[in-house]
Amino acid sequence: MKRNKFWITLFAAVLLFLAACGDSTDNENSGENAETETQEETDSGAHEGHDMSSSGEVPADLQEAENPTYEVGSHAIIETDHMEGMNGAEATITGAYDTTVYTVTYTPTTGGEEVTDHKWVIHEEIQDAGEAPLEPGTEVTLLADHMEGMKGATATIDSAEETTVYMVDFVPTTGGEEVKNHKWVIESELSPVE
Repeated sequence: MKRNKFWITLFAAVLLFLAACGDSTDNENSGENAETETQEETDSGAHEGHDMSSSGEVPADLQEAENPTYEVGSHAIIETDHMEGMNGAEATITGAYDTTVYTVTYTPTTGGEEVTDHKWVIHEEIQDAGEAPLEPGTEVTLLADHMEGMKGATATIDSAEETTVYMVDFVPTTGGEEVKNHKWVIESELSPVE
């Protein structure tokens, strides 16, 4: 009888040990998943409050592109991920303009964390920008209203590039409603539809 109790106790101990190891592994995986989800939330949080659709109105002094690679009404594939659901989406070009585009860092006027390397603000969306392109490091006031707290914010120019910018309509690859007149995608962020 003592021998049976020994084997039953040993068997129970082994089962408990295995169960504990299983829970440990599950907890480790749960931690990794929670970490991944937190990182994804942080990444997407950079564009939280982004108004993906717009009225399509553009600054009065913005010049239409004379010979854009992608004509208004044509289609292209978006090759960038400014926000979830953009990369790989088929876009309809609704506007093409020649200008200088900037990436900017700013703190929203509504408070909250600093937004770094925001893509894109065009020259015509900067208060008192003048004629010449602005240099990286220049402090400016934004007129763009792409995201909550953007208009009127003080920003620093991170980079500048003269190019053709496009306003586009697209259905996010993640599903949902069509985004209308999204501002802005630059030429190098588009590819032909095959």
